[in-house]
Amino acid sequence: MMFPTDTAIQPVPLAREAEDRGFGSLWFPEHSHIPASRATPWGGREGAPPLPEEYWRTHDQFVALAAAAAVTSTIKLATGITLAAQRDPLWLAKEVASLDLISEGRVIFGIGYGWNKEEMAQHGVAYTERRAKLREHVLACRAIWTQDEFSFDGEHVQLEPSWSWPKPVQRPHPPILLGGDPGPRTLGDITEFCDGWMPIHGRYDILGRLGEVQEAWAAAGRDPDALRWGVFACPPDEEHVTRYVEAGADHLAFALPSRGADDILPRLDKLAALLP
Repeated sequence: MMFPTDTAIQPVPLAREAEDRGFGSLWFPEHSHIPASRATPWGGREGAPPLPEEYWRTHDQFVALAAAAAVTSTIKLATGITLAAQRDPLWLAKEVASLDLISEGRVIFGIGYGWNKEEMAQHGVAYTERRAKLREHVLACRAIWTQDEFSFDGEHVQLEPSWSWPKPVQRPHPPILLGGDPGPRTLGDITEFCDGWMPIHGRYDILGRLGEVQEAWAAAGRDPDALRWGVFACPPDEEHVTRYVEAGADHLAFALPSRGADDILPRLDKLAALLP
């Protein structure tokens, strides 16, 4: 996982080099912009360090992943994460479906609620409404992906009967993974309209909380074997990799800094040694 920026190794060579080394997925996050007011601390956590410059230099997520798709054939192309509450669901559904078609079914759709109150406000999203908007935006996307003639009638999204193609190659749609602390609201969203969970290492006890996710999943009537989960910012050492893999992780995303090829390629070589 790396913030693809104008000052770092570009998505095309990064994707080629990652696939050549046998990595299973490539994850790009997104931010449309970062307001200079900077009232919200990094990650919404009081006392956090200053926000790194890569946050406001990031390429458009879907443009970068489409470029990566054009020069690869096996590596999964993943959004880590898409700020779905800030995106128009009609455009979002088309971008995800187009990328899935272009890549021949290699998309993983990672989503999150977001933390930057100033950024959200510029998109017309109140911080307290971000969860409700994400839910309806993703439910609307699912309707668009799965129905020839779709409509949606929610509190935040209203869509009259309409048509939109292409549809995703993956049916019924690419896997949807939600990040975040698995509190009651997040668990409800994961079990209602997602395919799994993607927490960040170090934020909380992931393996200790995994049981809560699995219990909520089963209580919602979902197939226990269908739950997908993975770890963002997995420490690059054999101990953590082994622990998460043995617990059933679907993927582990190692975090790379937004730097040039001379820095990134040796890091990829070291990380490749951890691959099974």
